[in-house]
Amino acid sequence: MLYFITGGQRSGKSSYAQKLALKISSNPVYLATARIWDDDFRQRVERHQRDRGSEWTNIEEPLNISDCKVSGRVVVLDCVTLWLTNLFFDHQDMSVDEVLEMAKEEFGKLITKDVTLIVISNEIGLGGHAESAVARRFTDLQGWMNQHIAGLADVATLMVAGLPLQLKGPGAKGTAHGA
Repeated sequence: MLYFITGGQRSGKSSYAQKLALKISSNPVYLATARIWDDDFRQRVERHQRDRGSEWTNIEEPLNISDCKVSGRVVVLDCVTLWLTNLFFDHQDMSVDEVLEMAKEEFGKLITKDVTLIVISNEIGLGGHAESAVARRFTDLQGWMNQHIAGLADVATLMVAGLPLQLKGPGAKGTAHGA
């Protein structure tokens, strides 16, 4: 089963994903993709870790998410945006299309495992037009990867102001899930 949860910064994505994981499993995995690049971000990561209880297994993997030993588990992947950031900047010599294909391949390996996957991502393209060429390239990469994952997902949810809007799967309204 693949759940995709997207939204803006501080929209409630992580909290929603964690509650969902705990409904499904008493001992879920938290697969964190972040790299700590400054003290502010370190504090955010530490706060997230404190907020999760001892029932969580924490795995930190910034690039090779399919290498994680998670078969048979419920996994919250937090988040696609930070994972793509790592891939994007580690492979600046590659085109956006090449990085996208690399990301799709790595993600594809992860979802072939016997895993219930709850994927968190960001809708960074909802804001203003990016000012730099690098930011525009990354926004394109993020948007295309989000579309890819949403297309594969059994359930897709957009978080807005802490509220879930079902885009695909049970509870979805209209034709947003494949029109």
